[in-house]
Amino acid sequence: MLLAILAVIAGLALLVWSADRFVDGAAATARHLGMPTLLIGMVIIGFGTSAPEMVVSALASAQGNPGLALGNGYGSNITNIALILGITALLCPIAVHSQILRKELPILAGVTLLSGYQLLDGHISRLDAAVLLLVFFATMGWSIWLGLKQRGDALGDDFAHELEDGLMPLKIALLWLVGGLILLVASSRILVWGAVEIATALGVSDLIIGLTVVAIGTSLPELASSIVAVRKNEHDLALGNVIGSNLFNTLAVIGIAGAIQPMAVEPEVLYRDWMVMAALTFSLFILGYGIRKAGHINRLEGGILTLVYASYAGYLVYTVVSTVTG
Repeated sequence: MLLAILAVIAGLALLVWSADRFVDGAAATARHLGMPTLLIGMVIIGFGTSAPEMVVSALASAQGNPGLALGNGYGSNITNIALILGITALLCPIAVHSQILRKELPILAGVTLLSGYQLLDGHISRLDAAVLLLVFFATMGWSIWLGLKQRGDALGDDFAHELEDGLMPLKIALLWLVGGLILLVASSRILVWGAVEIATALGVSDLIIGLTVVAIGTSLPELASSIVAVRKNEHDLALGNVIGSNLFNTLAVIGIAGAIQPMAVEPEVLYRDWMVMAALTFSLFILGYGIRKAGHINRLEGGILTLVYASYAGYLVYTVVSTVTG
């Protein structure tokens, strides 16, 4: 089991590093090809920060561990909102100015309800996966069209500032793009192997490992980018990372995994994990719009989000301990 633990630690570290290199290389390559800044931010960076979840879940599903894939997708959504936005808001309150983000929040809420509906029959079929992927491509197309149409939006300005820090040469960009992708796949294989071995040794489902260790690890790129964004006063970019990542996770990550192999869904996924994810998503909907003033997440709300995550994670740990000792 020690080897499995080391594999998870090494796999997560390499996964986060390679994902960061992949995003840098992809963004720089797109700049060299003349792609608009907002398009780079919404597509390239949005895809890149969710690449760890995509690759890990796809490999887990292909290797016959759908629980790990499902736990990674939903667990990452919970981690993104409760832990990442919570910690980020504790460091610096997050203000929401972008009209694009406010229009994407209802979509995220609708997608969350769709995912819950698909869980009612106890499995995610290939038809369910096809619907998720179809909605994903439609949502991406709409977001890109809206983003390019909306001139002078706060989110586009944040992306422009983020990409002004220096443009690497094209050869270096391509090297990081290809090399980062290769390392991303390799580190994901190491991580999946270690996670499955730990779950087997502890006698717990790979779903629990996916919801906790793997979900936190694959969400580290979002944590890093959100903290950096608010410290640069790019608040909409911080929230945009989370909204975009959760859309990718719910639609593309679960969709790809389900297309590879249909997944049986344990009842607690709906009544425990999905319920927490849905509650957090709708709370984000309220915070993003604001009630009497512009949308924001202050330190108090950030502390509450962090506490919610700690309570959820604590409950999962309790179930693991009960399983091992019982």
